[in-house]
Amino acid sequence: MNDAIVVGVVGAGTMGAGIAQVAATGGHAVLLYDAAPGFAAKSLAAIAGRIDRLAEKGTLTAESAAAAKGRITVVDDLSQMAPAGVVIEAVVEDLAVKHAVFTTLEAHCAPDAILASNTSSIPIARIAQALKHRGRVAGLHFFNPVPVMRLVEVISGPDTDPAVADRLSTLGERFGRVPVKVKDAPGFLVNFGGRSFTTEGLALVHEGVATPEQVDQVMRDCCHFRMGPFELMDLTGIDVNHPVSEIIWQGYYNDPRLRTTPYHRSMREAGRLGRKTGQGHFTYDAKGVRTPGLVPSLPESAPAERVVLLDVSAALSDLMAGADQIAHDDGESPLLVAPVGEDCTAVAVRLGVDHRRLVAVDLVCDISKRVTLMTAPGADPAVLAAVAARIVANGRAVTAIKDSPGFIQQRLRAMIANLGCEMAQIGVAAPADIDTAMQLGLNYPQGPLAMTDQIGASQVHAILQAIQAATGDDRYRPSLWLRRRALLGLPAATPA
Repeated sequence: MNDAIVVGVVGAGTMGAGIAQVAATGGHAVLLYDAAPGFAAKSLAAIAGRIDRLAEKGTLTAESAAAAKGRITVVDDLSQMAPAGVVIEAVVEDLAVKHAVFTTLEAHCAPDAILASNTSSIPIARIAQALKHRGRVAGLHFFNPVPVMRLVEVISGPDTDPAVADRLSTLGERFGRVPVKVKDAPGFLVNFGGRSFTTEGLALVHEGVATPEQVDQVMRDCCHFRMGPFELMDLTGIDVNHPVSEIIWQGYYNDPRLRTTPYHRSMREAGRLGRKTGQGHFTYDAKGVRTPGLVPSLPESAPAERVVLLDVSAALSDLMAGADQIAHDDGESPLLVAPVGEDCTAVAVRLGVDHRRLVAVDLVCDISKRVTLMTAPGADPAVLAAVAARIVANGRAVTAIKDSPGFIQQRLRAMIANLGCEMAQIGVAAPADIDTAMQLGLNYPQGPLAMTDQIGASQVHAILQAIQAATGDDRYRPSLWLRRRALLGLPAATPA
């Protein structure tokens, strides 16, 4: 690709302006167009201000900033995009509008010019179908805010020439982004792969297992996510994430692994959209500061003096330091287990022990800050409180939840891992690109395939099988990619 290629940007809103900025700072001449009279000029002034601030911070030299600003030219008609070697469309998510833009561009741009869409939801195949030369059409999906988010998805439709995807990947690198090649599919890569984090969090609340605050606390403290699923939904806006969830679920013909909950829909219908309305899963003041969410309280209790460790574990023993620890049921002390995928009810029945004194501890995560406990229906609250008090006395916070196969984080991380494996199975992207995209696009602590290997493919598979058996729900159906690697003892990133 010629280093001096001219880049056209159609649409000067938030995304288009960001794309124009990174193209200009990447050394490219930019033609900026917007259908609204005068809007592109206003956008250019805002872009110039942001570039100046980069120079003030020392990110760019004064000379580089001046050169970048000088590379952007506002045009007032799409016919003036003729010199562009690549045109990136960033207009409203309306197929008819995009068809009008692309057919006009096809009439004026050179035959070898690439026509790319920044769409986040419309299949590239549907955009390209209006054109005579579909091979030059692809997706180039940036993330908001474009100058900050390093990822760009390069999406090939069924007719996209492979050389076009290669050229766009090179262009993305010159923009200072990290490109990943993605198949044309509902939600592409990041929006598709991100479904499990939010929808499984919603499922936990829907089932009464935990509150949004509890889910977020566990995912932050025990799994190192920057934000929990409910904080994230409130930030992006429930008027955004609910429709996207519905579109992707329908796009994959109602695969239960992608299903959201009635609770999600009701939040949108009630206008509780998150930070933008001051109320979502949490409430926010005028400055956007969140008030703490609900966490059920435990009765005050002295730490347990004696516990029965039904599972032999150094970690479990450490959590109970200071208590007399015995291996056989004395008929009165708390009974501690560390199940993987099972709920307390299933463990009590399998072991034939008193469910009222049984407390399950989640050890399949980092427990240095917070420990998750759960009990079966009918459990003695005093027993749970005494175990929790012992853990708190040993320097950890406690999250106590209702009975759930897989606790909170086992369920959430297993679903994230499983969806990542499914994306690899159906060829949405290469395994390494899946992990890169999920880390850069959603700030995950690790990609889903790396997460699978960190937990262990066989353990992720076992967790999903146990939850599927307990619920009878194909939502927890393991991907064949995961199953085969679990059975063969292979890493999740092993090629097909």
